[in-house]
Amino acid sequence: MKFNLIKTDNYSKARIGILETDHGKIETPIFMPVASKGYVKSVPTHELYKMYKIILGNTYHLHFQPGVEVLHKAGGIHSFLNWKGSILTDSGGFQIFSLKKSNKITEDGVLFKSMINGSFHFFSPEKSMKIQRFIGGDIIMAFDDCPPFPCSHTEAKKSLKKTHRWLKKCSSYLEKNPEIYNYKQSFFPIIQGSIYPDLRKSFTEKIALLEAEGYAIGGLSLGEEKEQTHSITDLLTDILPKKKPRYLMGVGSPIDILEGISLGIDMFDCVLPTRNGRHGMLFTWKGIMNIKNKKWEKDYSCLDEFGNSFVDQLYSKSYVRHLFLSRDHLAKEIASIHNLSFYFHLIQEAKIRIMHNEFFYWKKSMIPLLQERL
Repeated sequence: MKFNLIKTDNYSKARIGILETDHGKIETPIFMPVASKGYVKSVPTHELYKMYKIILGNTYHLHFQPGVEVLHKAGGIHSFLNWKGSILTDSGGFQIFSLKKSNKITEDGVLFKSMINGSFHFFSPEKSMKIQRFIGGDIIMAFDDCPPFPCSHTEAKKSLKKTHRWLKKCSSYLEKNPEIYNYKQSFFPIIQGSIYPDLRKSFTEKIALLEAEGYAIGGLSLGEEKEQTHSITDLLTDILPKKKPRYLMGVGSPIDILEGISLGIDMFDCVLPTRNGRHGMLFTWKGIMNIKNKKWEKDYSCLDEFGNSFVDQLYSKSYVRHLFLSRDHLAKEIASIHNLSFYFHLIQEAKIRIMHNEFFYWKKSMIPLLQERL
């Protein structure tokens, strides 16, 4: 994987880069739609590829459905999905640790109960790496210990030490077991430490010396105050190598993304645009619209006059509201495509502003608009 830094804003840490995998070039900053099981819910692949050249899959979900054997026999996840772009796979750690009542964490890994059939499974750092080798993502993530929020400093420190030990195990496995398919996989370590700046700082300083191909910031947006999220992100991007991509995991809303970009983040992922879209929440340049509200019942204007997707001009607000109230699947598809298009074009506009050194002031003007409820 290659990463070239093209431009940094004069008044913030916002930056533009080119990330290149064996499946193509991606201009950063970039949002990665979440395709946990190999598909983005309610969005056809051909519509997705018009906007995005990288998506995110999840090791936990893909391990169970369709299963590693199916993916391997297909020649890897790209062949299985017929996806021409790049794919990043999360390690599955966050999903496993979120199963608090049905998992047992040991020094070697995590014993957990499947949400699908109730069977017990064990994930170790080595097993997560093995599965990710067989899945075949272009970028694979370390298996980390994600502490809950809130947690004490003592608990966070203990968890962080385990994350560090597991990182070494992940790296060791990958060194001994090369790629299975005929393209390169890049490995990102994950920074943990909860909301404690001293833990975050010391760990980041250590792994910054590893000269990894990229770095991920995990364990944020779990319930902490936004100011804490921003201050920790700001702290870490000051330490991380400037010529390597930074990935803020699980973040977020349009405002979160603009804040992250201003702090020097290059990569984002979140279920928000599609999950909220499936429930009738649309993100627009003028604010957030609940299309199921009665006020849209007789509004025959296009879905979003400033929208860039074909669905924005093709369908009226009244009609899309009718689809939601009728519980037709087309409603979810329209809303999901709209939201992903909005995210894509929001970041495209951010890049233009960065190129012209206007990002800092543009972001300040955008945030009040994005907060509006229509």
